[in-house]
Amino acid sequence: MFSCRKTYSDIPFAHRQDTHDGHCALIHGHNWTFTFEFSAATLEGTGFVIDFGKLEFIRAEIVGRFDHAYVYNRGDAASRMLVEANPSVFKPLEVDRCSCEGIARYLLELLDPKVRAATGGRVWISAVEVEEDSKNSASYAPGGADASG
Repeated sequence: MFSCRKTYSDIPFAHRQDTHDGHCALIHGHNWTFTFEFSAATLEGTGFVIDFGKLEFIRAEIVGRFDHAYVYNRGDAASRMLVEANPSVFKPLEVDRCSCEGIARYLLELLDPKVRAATGGRVWISAVEVEEDSKNSASYAPGGADASG
């Protein structure tokens, strides 16, 4: 198997960890970095796993959804109330989990089908890493216990 990585840096957005028992429960922001690992059993005729020039749709999805957004957990009633009461103040994005881990999974599940479609199934996203301010990071790769359902 071959793999390569592509990084999209300096995407600013805010989030709130409503289930956290510390300061992360407050709305706060970071500059975020997303690194995608692409895998394939065979290479393109160019010798690449994938031509990064053909991945503009990934940057467009990231910017369209995350740039200057407010990302919050599904079920966070306080965030939903703020967003609904102030629709012109927020660019909301509700996800299952707004942690680095949760955002990594969200991006893989959102973008992997698009990468597979764009490459005729030859290439897939094998992992996504998410960084907050170059200080904290987490990744998601399907498999292990998660693969069973």
